[in-house]
Amino acid sequence: MGEGGRTATVMAAIRQRIAARGLAPGERLPSIRGLATTMGVSPSTVVEAYERLAAEGAVRSRPGSGFYAAAAAPPLTLAEIGPRLDRAVDPLWVSRQSLDGEPEIPKPGCGWLPPDWMPVASLRRAARSLARAEDAVLTDYGATRGPLPLRRLLARHCAEDGVSVGVEQILLTGSGTQAVDLICRLLLRPGDTVLVDDPCYFNFQALLLAHRASVVGVPYTAAGPDPDRFAEAAAAHRPRLYLTNSALHNPTGATLAPAIAHRILNAAASHDVTIVEDDIFAAFEPEPSPRLAALDGLDRVIRIGSFSKTLSASIRCGYVVAKAEWIEALIDLQVATSFGGVSPVAAEWVAGALGDGQHRKHLEALRRRLARARQETAGQLAGLGIRPWLMPRGGFYLWCTLPDGRDAAGVARAALREGVVLAPGDVFSVSRTASHFMRFNVAQMGDPRVLPVLRRALAAPEA
Repeated sequence: MGEGGRTATVMAAIRQRIAARGLAPGERLPSIRGLATTMGVSPSTVVEAYERLAAEGAVRSRPGSGFYAAAAAPPLTLAEIGPRLDRAVDPLWVSRQSLDGEPEIPKPGCGWLPPDWMPVASLRRAARSLARAEDAVLTDYGATRGPLPLRRLLARHCAEDGVSVGVEQILLTGSGTQAVDLICRLLLRPGDTVLVDDPCYFNFQALLLAHRASVVGVPYTAAGPDPDRFAEAAAAHRPRLYLTNSALHNPTGATLAPAIAHRILNAAASHDVTIVEDDIFAAFEPEPSPRLAALDGLDRVIRIGSFSKTLSASIRCGYVVAKAEWIEALIDLQVATSFGGVSPVAAEWVAGALGDGQHRKHLEALRRRLARARQETAGQLAGLGIRPWLMPRGGFYLWCTLPDGRDAAGVARAALREGVVLAPGDVFSVSRTASHFMRFNVAQMGDPRVLPVLRRALAAPEA
């Protein structure tokens, strides 16, 4: 690289730090010699870069003092943090396509069930009861922990999974995503390292990006995270958190094996790593699998979840289950950021629908329906040369390999041109090593347009 290229590299690094708020307005830039050593360039290259940035107005020079970040930083833009990715493999892009698409657009790449798979009759009955609730439920702020009836119900559900908790250890939140956000606010500082599965739920990556965390992936196997690689990453990076799915892993559908769970907990204890276990898919299991929270006794594991997959994604309500002192700190953060706890209307509505005598029957029927859909979808995809990585015990995802090493991002682009939203593998992969994988939502595969579009997308030149 020539001198001009090295100067441009230094300039780009400083612009990035200002854009990502790594340098606040008026903050002194790194010393010339210090930055030269860090970036492996000569001091004269750094001087040239700083002078050019000053000419642009991005920094200001104070003779005898150094260089300083100039005007107020621009708004934080997630797309500008980290590598610039093809929008077809950008987690935020996939989310926006799924959320903003018209209802009639097929969305086998989305992460929720269609309306006719959800317990709409129970929701309507609960809504009618809610209309007769006390005036305060419809008009007031909620209690900081959330209504007691729903927390009692959650405590019973936790006990069924071997997690014994009191209602004071449960905090209701605005959503499962907000639960993760609150935990990140409590435990992370910019630059802290967080371990995630590779592949993992793509919004974990997007949220950690917003917290300016350093994200490190641990390869995920059919029995859980690779325990040797987990221990190596924990020792090398000293992470603050490990964020994972339990029950049925997203996107792979795998289930954590007991022996792997114990090794992960031992490594986390050795390296002082707090584990956030997202239990959102628990209700889809035919029988309970090992839970890190149960094995750990909530010592260093925090359990989170929501009701968006089995009840309603429209009624925003999530929860955190943790040791009491952490719940107290999270309550303060939730008050500071949203004043009060979860909406009383949402919590009462969820409690009413879950308490409906038909809910357990609904879940049983849903598990049977999904089992049929997984088999049918696997058979249909096999006709296109697409194969599941494994056949999950439950849930609605199939993590599949495309034929002939086809690039999933190219297939997704081609399908989107015909109005079908897919979820290419690299969206889920921190290391971007899942380019020939695709996640399919079997409940969203019923539209007759999906398979023909997928067949054409696989054959498209761009794919």
